[in-house]
Amino acid sequence: MSEIKNSKWAIRLPIIVAATLASGIFIGAKMFGTESQKNDPMSSSNKFRDVIHYVSSEYVDTVNTDELTDEAITKMLEKLDPHSVYIPPKDIDMAKAQLKSDFEGIGIEFQIMKDTLMVAGVIPTGPSEQVGLMAGDKILKVDDKNVASVKLTNDDVFKYLRGKKGTKVKVSIKRRNVINLLEFIITRDKIPTFSVEAAIMVDDKTGYIKVNRFAEKTYDEFKKGLTDLKAKGVKRLVLDLRGNPGGYMDHATRMADEFLSGDKLIVFTKGKQSRYNQEHRCFIPGDFEKGPIIVLVDEGSASASEIVSGALQDNDRALIVGRRSFGKGLVQMPIPLGDNSEIRLTISRYYTPSGRSIQKPYTKGDGDAYEMDLANRYKKGEFFSPDSIKFDKKLQYLTSKGRKVYGGGGIMPDIFVPRDTSMFSPYLGELFGRGCIRDFTFEYVVNNKKTLEAIAFDKFKSEFKITDEMLKDLIKLGEKEKIKYVEKDFNRSKEYLKNILKSMIARGIWNMNGYYQISLEKDEVFIQAMKLFDKADKIEKGKF
Repeated sequence: MSEIKNSKWAIRLPIIVAATLASGIFIGAKMFGTESQKNDPMSSSNKFRDVIHYVSSEYVDTVNTDELTDEAITKMLEKLDPHSVYIPPKDIDMAKAQLKSDFEGIGIEFQIMKDTLMVAGVIPTGPSEQVGLMAGDKILKVDDKNVASVKLTNDDVFKYLRGKKGTKVKVSIKRRNVINLLEFIITRDKIPTFSVEAAIMVDDKTGYIKVNRFAEKTYDEFKKGLTDLKAKGVKRLVLDLRGNPGGYMDHATRMADEFLSGDKLIVFTKGKQSRYNQEHRCFIPGDFEKGPIIVLVDEGSASASEIVSGALQDNDRALIVGRRSFGKGLVQMPIPLGDNSEIRLTISRYYTPSGRSIQKPYTKGDGDAYEMDLANRYKKGEFFSPDSIKFDKKLQYLTSKGRKVYGGGGIMPDIFVPRDTSMFSPYLGELFGRGCIRDFTFEYVVNNKKTLEAIAFDKFKSEFKITDEMLKDLIKLGEKEKIKYVEKDFNRSKEYLKNILKSMIARGIWNMNGYYQISLEKDEVFIQAMKLFDKADKIEKGKF
């Protein structure tokens, strides 16, 4: 399923390092060392227990002590750093699902359109495809419960359709050109999800790999994608980590190892406890140790993404292109609690091979300011000009071959490419925000599926055009949603809009590989990167 709505803790999704930090030994909350005798955790624990006891037994009104405890733990961790978090029992499954490579459900992609649950696509060989569900079907009932026109949320859909493997669910659907409702009994199963969205050849020698997160099977997916590209003759590579919030650290180090030779240092960590001081070095012969590499990053690239880009930059293995990355250099460990809740506690910081801490500055307890960092970067003009970034000369470091790099917050690219806003307009924003572009392309694919499937992708890419008639239909759809047509805005966004529509139509037939084959044609950062392989080649050869 798609369209997972991130909660506050999900936006802060930390690096999970339980498997890599303790050599397989379970680490529980009781193993953490104490500070000093004046900071006696037992005394503090007794005090907290006493307060809860008196509030429960003596307070004038009835209170929910579980809610009070959850709130107290949340506020306590907020005083530490921006990435130590508490996850209550009700959110734990969703928290873990963010980094899983499969879930248990019926195997559809869905959209909520005008309070109607629509099947946007069925997962190949999944349980919904096996019983005959089709893209375009409208799900009106689930287990005889009406789900139409009831203001559904994504969480509602997950609750109705996800469930344990082997359990059954009945769905009643309305299908185009079929008068009566159709009923299907679907047996839930494990449904795979993918973190490597695309691994494609963009010309006869250049490969492109898009990684959207570092999840349970990211390295395996990446390895397969790289192997496929090698079979197609890839000589140079673009690794796109833009918008990638991170995830499992070991998948990041293994990915970096595919590009680095010998026993080069990839990343190291330092914590208060010596057992968290670790070095991660190359240890396998990589599949792409030779050949120029360009890594794309932006303000949404965080944690594990910064491990990869920092390692390749500091080892002079890749050219980093884009905008300064997020700046998350704190490492969390998950610690399960007795009621199925969990804390994710910062236990170390990580550093790039040159010694840079990637973590951007923060004030303990001031989470609001930390969350506003990207908005402040935008206001200061950092997304549009590198001159707005002031480096601290005290945080200057050298790469393995002597290039200057800086710590103090995020990975600064070797080549800055500003955010291109020339094609954006308020009108385009409304079309996106009201779901008109999504709804239009969805309906177009459903209505023209057989025709589109009969076209070879190369022919679609070179010959398929977004016509003026199609654009007029989109404008009419916007007007139905009370979006006023603004000709000046429309003309400003027209070429970009045509590319987005074509990309999304391609996705409906050829999945994300098709989407990126089209969308990259108007991607300014990618376009600039393709002109920079001479610089990437010089970095690899030490001739910069």
